[in-house]
Amino acid sequence: MHRIKSAYVLPIFTLLTSLVCFSSCGQNPQKGDQLAAGIIGNDRISLVLNEDQKSIEVTIDGVFFTSYIFPDSLEKPVLYPIMTAQGTPITRGFPIAPRAGERFDHPHHIGLWFNYGDVNGLDFWNNSSAIPASEKSKYGHIVHKSIKSISSGNEEGRLEVELEWLNEAGEKLLTENTTFVFSGDEGKRSIDRISKLTAGEKEVSFTDNKEGMLGLRVARELEHPSEKPELFTDAAGKVTDVPTMNNDGVTGMYRSSEGIEGNEVWGTRGNWVSLSGKIKEENISVVILDNPSNPGFPTYWHARGYGLFAANPLGQKALSGGKEELNFKLKANESTDFKYRIILYSVDKVDDEQILQAYYTWVN
Repeated sequence: MHRIKSAYVLPIFTLLTSLVCFSSCGQNPQKGDQLAAGIIGNDRISLVLNEDQKSIEVTIDGVFFTSYIFPDSLEKPVLYPIMTAQGTPITRGFPIAPRAGERFDHPHHIGLWFNYGDVNGLDFWNNSSAIPASEKSKYGHIVHKSIKSISSGNEEGRLEVELEWLNEAGEKLLTENTTFVFSGDEGKRSIDRISKLTAGEKEVSFTDNKEGMLGLRVARELEHPSEKPELFTDAAGKVTDVPTMNNDGVTGMYRSSEGIEGNEVWGTRGNWVSLSGKIKEENISVVILDNPSNPGFPTYWHARGYGLFAANPLGQKALSGGKEELNFKLKANESTDFKYRIILYSVDKVDDEQILQAYYTWVN
């Protein structure tokens, strides 16, 4: 697949921004408008492919939910943006459609994604259009190969895709077959991301690394209030400055299945973590559920107050302070599965018992 290379982020995304701007800018189409445009039919949950824009748009009850986007300019396909049932974006706009008052760090943090920081020595996690050409050989990228199936429905919509994890020379390390399941009702939205990774003709090593694996970058309002400037170093030693910012309207708070809260969630294990906050007058809780069948269960949480909400089951040494270590490997042609459910609640309050019931439903 031809891949567009550029040192600049925003020019690459001009066409893509036109696709998603209506959701990022808060101008959500009404159901009647969508029906008139032929976007949805009789199914509550509708998936529509736009081949020109390389995206698949998901709507629920006529309201935009998210898009699976796979333009050549991205280093991996992502879900972006992601909206609540009330049409509020819970994902950061940058670098595709920046919004006033948000952070402009980590350009590889886009929507909801899945990759890892050390696969046969290649960094898939930190790759972006900001990486200079002279450094690209150190990074891997994931390309969309095909849509295996796409279906709308009244209870759920499903999308099955095949992806390839490649080095810069285009050599394949892994084949990824992923199923997305989208569902929701008046106060809730849900995404299942079920991925099978299969090694090629050579063994694939996932060396213990803190940069992984299921990642979500949230809107500024769902970050923790920033109390002091901080420096964050990636696994390669590169430093990103995260400054203190205006905290008006910033209300996020992590809470794990173990009862741990706030920044203390980072580097701990748990079956699930919720991130709760408020955007304008809407109470929002974003919950990520792990699955007992996943390697490294229960996952470590790479959850940062500046808006990175990630589950990393394989970076155990990095996240446990050296107490544990997992250098996961797939032999040639061997496969493994990773299953996650992401739930967006738009209700007054979501307590541990409600999340626990959702977790039992998911794992059973």
